[in-house]
Amino acid sequence: MSRPHPRHLGRALATTVGLPLLILGSLTASAVTGTPAATTAVKQQTSSTFLDDGLCDHIHFGVNPANAVAEAAASRAAATYPKRIDLPAGFQPEGIAIDHTGTAYFGSRLDGDIYAAGLRTGEGTVIVQGPGTPSLGMKLDQRGRLFVAGGTGGNGRVIDTQSGTVLAGYAFTTSANTFVNDVILGKDAAWFTDSRQQAIYKVPLGRNGKLPSQAAVQTIPLSGDYVHDPVNLNANGISLTPDGRNLIIVQSATGFLFRVDSRTGVTRRIDLGTTVLTAGDGLLRSNHTLYVAQNRLNKIAVLDLDSSGSKGRLVREITSADFDVPTTMAFYGSRIYLPNARFSTPPTPTTEYWATAVQR
Repeated sequence: MSRPHPRHLGRALATTVGLPLLILGSLTASAVTGTPAATTAVKQQTSSTFLDDGLCDHIHFGVNPANAVAEAAASRAAATYPKRIDLPAGFQPEGIAIDHTGTAYFGSRLDGDIYAAGLRTGEGTVIVQGPGTPSLGMKLDQRGRLFVAGGTGGNGRVIDTQSGTVLAGYAFTTSANTFVNDVILGKDAAWFTDSRQQAIYKVPLGRNGKLPSQAAVQTIPLSGDYVHDPVNLNANGISLTPDGRNLIIVQSATGFLFRVDSRTGVTRRIDLGTTVLTAGDGLLRSNHTLYVAQNRLNKIAVLDLDSSGSKGRLVREITSADFDVPTTMAFYGSRIYLPNARFSTPPTPTTEYWATAVQR
């Protein structure tokens, strides 16, 4: 495996790849045209493969009949890919999202840069310079738009991964006590958590996924079983219930999992028996299976949920000797990829960071 690239290599990687680009049919014409060389170079490393789990929930977006065949092909291909992706030294990763081509996007909690790397080779480059505030949890939609939680910036951004253009930015709060931590995409909205505020934020999406104005953003207070901790991190990872009707959040301070009414914000603690998800961070769901990253415990809890998301049970745990505080997750084929935040390692400009792949 090659050593991590220095920060901000710019477009130098574009000259190192000579494979033909396989353009996804689902991309819009505007996304296909005007693709910068660096982004194109990263995408040229991998084949065009459709995966439903890794992007938006297919309850909302429909199931492609070819998905099963395509995912099987992706799983076979991914089996030959490296299990460790080296990231730039000093990058301080937090979020991850993976597109249909096998390009992984990582967000920096240091300055908000977005780094793209091909899973086949592990090589990549910074494609978007950050705003100086974090890029934490991230999700991709089928239009190639990356929704990014802005941490202490109290905001969220939407980025065109083909051009690197920031399509929209949304201010969720003016309070200094904010930590917008993660995001999930539903049929008609993007939902963001804030680990410091007793609320979630809704960015409604219009027809064909049209992005709204700032005025359309909604703050939905959390109530019910959820009890806000004024000192520690609260709502962190977020997902949809298996039936797609409500939201699921994990509260890091307590290790509790909650089902959230997306209209009212009323929460109900999900019955997991005696299981407590200590150090719960990112959430990732496939059908009735919910994966919960337990960052400082260096493991993933695998839960089986009922359709409504009101009850579940711990099925197993996934660990790896390569984990060093894994935070968020993304699917590709039969694998889960996780960036290692290394919270217990003092960050320096030369600190090494990487992502780890494990089997689902």
